[in-house]
Amino acid sequence: MGEVTIRWAEAADDAALLEIELTSWDGSTGFPSYLERLDGTFFGRSGPEAHLVAEDDGVVVGYVRLEDKYPFPEGAGVLAINGLAVAPAARGRGIASALLDAATEEARSRGARKLSLHTFSTNTAARRLYARHGYVVEATHTAEFLIDGTPTDDLVLAKTL
Repeated sequence: MGEVTIRWAEAADDAALLEIELTSWDGSTGFPSYLERLDGTFFGRSGPEAHLVAEDDGVVVGYVRLEDKYPFPEGAGVLAINGLAVAPAARGRGIASALLDAATEEARSRGARKLSLHTFSTNTAARRLYARHGYVVEATHTAEFLIDGTPTDDLVLAKTL
C-alpha cells in the first residue's frame, strides 16, 4: 500500500470514479437500477464539489459524497453522506475510514451539527464501519425496497457532531 491522501474531486476523476461505482455495488449494498442509469458519467448526479476522493499513490481508489441534506434553512447544519465506495482491490486498508474521517472534519468545518446517511440492512460491512465511526441507527424503514425480489430494510444512521 502506498500513501493514501484525501482531496476534493476534480472533473478529470470522472472515469476513475465511474469505474469504482460500477464495480463496488451489488444487490445487498446498492440499487441495481441506479447503475443502469449512470449513462457513462459519474458526475451526472452531483458534481466534483460534492465529493472527497481517496488516492493511493496517485490512483483514485474511493470517494465519499457529502451534501446538504435539506434545501431549506430549518435543515441547515445537517449534512448527508449520499454515497461511499472503495474500489474492490483497495478494500480492507482503512480507506473508507479515512474518507469518513475526512467527511466528519469537513462537516465540522462547515459548522454542521449532524451527519446522516442511509444503508441497507443487508450491508453488514458498512453497518460495522459506520458503528465504529459513531453512527447510530435512528430509524428502520422495514421492507422499504424490493431488491432482486427480496424485501430489504432501509436504515437511517446518523452521527451528532
